[in-house]
Amino acid sequence: MRLNLDLDHRTVLVIGSPRASRHAIAAYRAAGASVQLVSGQAGPAGVRRVDPPGSLDGWRGLLSAADLAVLVEPDTASEPMIAEAASVGSTWIAREPAAATAPIGSVALVGGGPGIEDLMTTGAVAALRRADVVYFDRLGPRDRLAEWAPGAALIDVGKAPGHHAIPQQEIERMLVDSALAGDTVVRLKGGDPFVFGRGGEELAACRAAGIPVTVVPGVSSAVAAPAVAGIPVTYRELSRMFTVVSGHAPLDEPRLGHLAGLGGTLVVLMGVGTLPHLSAGLIRHGMRQDTPIAIVERAYSDSQRTTIATVGTVLTAAEEAGVRSPAVIVIGEVVRLAQDDDASVVELLRQAAEPGL
Repeated sequence: MRLNLDLDHRTVLVIGSPRASRHAIAAYRAAGASVQLVSGQAGPAGVRRVDPPGSLDGWRGLLSAADLAVLVEPDTASEPMIAEAASVGSTWIAREPAAATAPIGSVALVGGGPGIEDLMTTGAVAALRRADVVYFDRLGPRDRLAEWAPGAALIDVGKAPGHHAIPQQEIERMLVDSALAGDTVVRLKGGDPFVFGRGGEELAACRAAGIPVTVVPGVSSAVAAPAVAGIPVTYRELSRMFTVVSGHAPLDEPRLGHLAGLGGTLVVLMGVGTLPHLSAGLIRHGMRQDTPIAIVERAYSDSQRTTIATVGTVLTAAEEAGVRSPAVIVIGEVVRLAQDDDASVVELLRQAAEPGL
């Protein structure tokens, strides 16, 4: 639905088959309209069905009682009569694309960004609008999911540290089964699907089942979390590269030695639990103890907080601050450029997103 109209308590006729019209029906109902389906087939529960009229007078009578007619799959012979009947009354006409009706559905792996809706892409929003089923994570934007995907079943498959309620293989099976049933499926993830999001595994599972897959990239917290804390991951003459590492499991000695001598900026995701191992290992392999380090917790939320220390003092600082996941760890000289006041940065972003500002 792309009309900027107040549809609350308005009567909307959706013209087309129930399956092709399912997204339009859901969207207009979500906008507060009283929706009637003009079709020879029964529609979803709670939606009144009306048989398509066979004459111009019949269409005039039907449209005269409606505020808006939405053409999804109108009969070719009926479309001229619908246009003529609407022209003599006060009924608006809009068009909506038909939802997918193929025997096999599709899967979109969608990156939702670091959790704030302002950093979702238009591609992500468009994919949600078309969805029949959305499998979502705990770190992605979710407060307005019912609005973004009005025609979809919303299923929480999020994982918390140390608590994986739904195993990854089961998530992949759910995606495949939904698509094989003909549904348009969205797998909504925080950040980017291919940056430690296991999107590659889900892509492979869908391809193995012969299911069409698209990928909608998202803003990764690897750059977004440092940015909102005022930390650029690269800076001319200071850091000409940055390395993103998963801290989910402790790194072995060869990797620690490589990272300690790499230079540039080191960004660690999911690393709060393994921070003691990481900091000790980097020092053991030659990283200076006074190297700056920042821990950005809950980026883009009202409770965002940045703790700044050095590699040598970070464990004490993190314990005193009570640092918890989710958090992004940044190590390198760029940390010295951090903002002093996280709250002001978040407030500035929110103000910039408000209309008229």
